[in-house]
Amino acid sequence: MKISHIEHLGIAVKSIEEALPYYENVLGLKCYNIETVEDQKVRTAFLKVGDVKIELLEPTSPESTIAKFIEKITETVVCIT
Repeated sequence: MKISHIEHLGIAVKSIEEALPYYENVLGLKCYNIETVEDQKVRTAFLKVGDVKIELLEPTSPESTIAKFIEKITETVVCIT
């Protein structure tokens, strides 16, 4: 399999409010949308680098998959498409 491009990066974060300044002020990216996905128990913030979409994923419940991931591993990339 040959990878031709990356479309999307999902990054688990404990808090969008705490993580977003790094992406905006240090990396120079701009958040263009924040939304809550109730069925996945996450809040998401979207940024772009060229054609690549970066999605910050903040758990809204301790039972969410993202909350469990952060608890077991850490804040990190959880999805690449």
